[in-house]
Amino acid sequence: MCVMNMNSLSSGSNDACGLFQYVYANTAGLGTVNSISFWRQNLPWLYYGDQPGLASQVLDTTQFPTSFTFKGTNKNIKLQFIAASYDPEGNFLQWQYLEGGILQLCPDTLTRLNAAYTFGTTYQQKCKISVSKILKDYSNPVFYDVFLEYYDEEDKQQYLWAVPVLNLNLQYNEVFINKGSNMNNWLLTRRMFLVDTLSGQENDLGNQPRIIRIASEITISIRLVPNTQRGAIYPPLIIIAYSDVLVQNPNTESVLVSFSVDYEMNQSEARIQTDIALGVLGGLAVLWSLLRTAGWKRRIGSPLIDLQTVLKFLLFYAGDLANVFFVISVGTGIYWLVFFKSIEAQQFVSVLLPLPSQEDNFVSYLGCAFTLKALQFLHLLFSQLTIDIFFIDWERPRGKVLKAVEGESGIRSISAPVSIWRTYFIANEWNEIQTIRKINPVFQVFAVLFFLEVVGFSNLAIMDSSSSLTRSPESYIAPSSRILRYGVSAALWLVIAIIQMTYFSVFYERFVEDKIRQFVDLCCMSNISVFLLSHRCFGYYIHGRSVHGHSDTNMEEMNMNLKREAENLCGQRGLLPNTDGQTFQISISSQMRQHYDRIHETLTRKHGPVRLLNSPATTFEQSTKAYHTMNKFLGSFIDHVHKEMDYIVRDKLLLERILGMEFMEPMDKSIFYNDEGHSFSDVLFYGNESTLLIFDMLFFTIVDMSTQSFVLAAILTYLQQEIFRFIRNSVGQKNLASKTLVDERFLI
Repeated sequence: MCVMNMNSLSSGSNDACGLFQYVYANTAGLGTVNSISFWRQNLPWLYYGDQPGLASQVLDTTQFPTSFTFKGTNKNIKLQFIAASYDPEGNFLQWQYLEGGILQLCPDTLTRLNAAYTFGTTYQQKCKISVSKILKDYSNPVFYDVFLEYYDEEDKQQYLWAVPVLNLNLQYNEVFINKGSNMNNWLLTRRMFLVDTLSGQENDLGNQPRIIRIASEITISIRLVPNTQRGAIYPPLIIIAYSDVLVQNPNTESVLVSFSVDYEMNQSEARIQTDIALGVLGGLAVLWSLLRTAGWKRRIGSPLIDLQTVLKFLLFYAGDLANVFFVISVGTGIYWLVFFKSIEAQQFVSVLLPLPSQEDNFVSYLGCAFTLKALQFLHLLFSQLTIDIFFIDWERPRGKVLKAVEGESGIRSISAPVSIWRTYFIANEWNEIQTIRKINPVFQVFAVLFFLEVVGFSNLAIMDSSSSLTRSPESYIAPSSRILRYGVSAALWLVIAIIQMTYFSVFYERFVEDKIRQFVDLCCMSNISVFLLSHRCFGYYIHGRSVHGHSDTNMEEMNMNLKREAENLCGQRGLLPNTDGQTFQISISSQMRQHYDRIHETLTRKHGPVRLLNSPATTFEQSTKAYHTMNKFLGSFIDHVHKEMDYIVRDKLLLERILGMEFMEPMDKSIFYNDEGHSFSDVLFYGNESTLLIFDMLFFTIVDMSTQSFVLAAILTYLQQEIFRFIRNSVGQKNLASKTLVDERFLI
């Protein structure tokens, strides 16, 4: 009766539990059973003392006498729970191992039911059961005292360890003391039942039950001893919650029940190490962001610290801090994946997964990483869509042509026009390489999905100790861990990306196609240079001046020029004599930038690029004049015509290359830095692969974290890639047409 009354105690109460405590207190002289102070002779063991506060002593001070291992023949070691069962009169019925679903109300196959007692397997079972079935199967209550069987290696004997019960419905002085998280307030008990169809009967209704009490939630909690190297655990704990069901129509009514087994490990040390890593890396991120901000200030030619500087620093810091959170989250995910899933190879258990409730810090780190990386990506996208670019055409007229001039009588000789098609051709090629990447993003997404869902790497995210990639349909499939899901997907994403980048850089770009270097070669063959400004006073220059003097020629002469160049019968392509350097980082003076802006003002249109066929004549003439003026000015600047705006060519210092900034400020002369790495790709997707890769990966994992579906995550990741690629192409194309005066209709 006391157990059916939830073991509740009240001061001075004369109910069943009060009477039991009275008998218990007056039988102290009879001695104890098996030297257990809470177990009096001739009395059942119901309480771990009659006052709260002993739970921590029972659960934390004593280790379970045996260790757990997954090595050799003990690979699938079982938790040998055994229960002594009693009827409502207190008569002993039998000993029963819990395998076979003794405490599991939900029906299932024997294999899946018994999986609950495989050590290291997080088990969850939930179902709805009709009240009529409960009344049929549990017409008489059965009470259980649960023990855990273990083998003592020293005396070669089998022993039983009493498993305490935490009844969440227990009241102590009308307070539910077991529902709190403070273990010192708990009052542990021993005996339990599954279904009580007895205490709710009413005699005047023919002894038919009107209220039944059901164990709706049962959890077996197993905690690993901190810093154990021998697979030691604390005594298991059974946590149980009961629900009262008012029976009116048993055939239509049902009740939700669950059974679970949780494995817990103290995460305080891991949290401390994570916080230390976050603090150290976050501090370094601040310093790195300050350096990047200082470099940016020099590149825009502004020494003042204003609101724009602060905002730029925050944007830089957002990207760097995103990388910090990314590194910590990836390290955490891969750590648990490697150390938990390699538990089979360990002699003793030393690592257990965090509980879902202990993953909150990890999820928050991942959310911060994605949010900050998205901000960095949008900043990068905006920067690339607003660059200044101009194509310098070095071609000069070859010969004279006769032309009738409007307003004049007769025909006069003028210089032959230079074809614009080469400029259109280079503009189209630049337009095409704006969104190329060092990997194939579509292949990346679907390769990750293939390995996760088809090969079976998703099975590594299951919360059990098995590292098998295949699972039998008949076997129990444990729930997935969010940390393991992230660890598996992140590891696959990084490995496949590294393989792709290695393949493209080592093989594909060397022996098949390298679009970045091909573009530089194409500029030289077209006799067109590219002048890029990504900042106010910093940018890139691609020297495309033909060594043959002309590129607007026929096929025969073009082939002859290529042959002469292959046989070293002409000069080299470099900007400086007898050099091959064609790509440069440029740091221009403020005077040079001001002159560039004055010419560029007439190139900029408020309503988009000029249309050749439908623009007003005056607007077209002004734009054409501005185009030729800019082309002439930049060409003369490269040829050192303007002594007040001259430039020098030098190599960057090693520290300058490492920090990505320039130490010398261009005061009187601009500075061209030799750039063998073709870093002009920094204004393209190609030069920002790490940012794009991390953003895609975080997007994939955030969607999977929210939906628990790798397939949906892959589909949405592919869609966002296509959307941002479309935005980068379309807006970048409009910016290209606006800045270079190339008609947008010719960009295909």
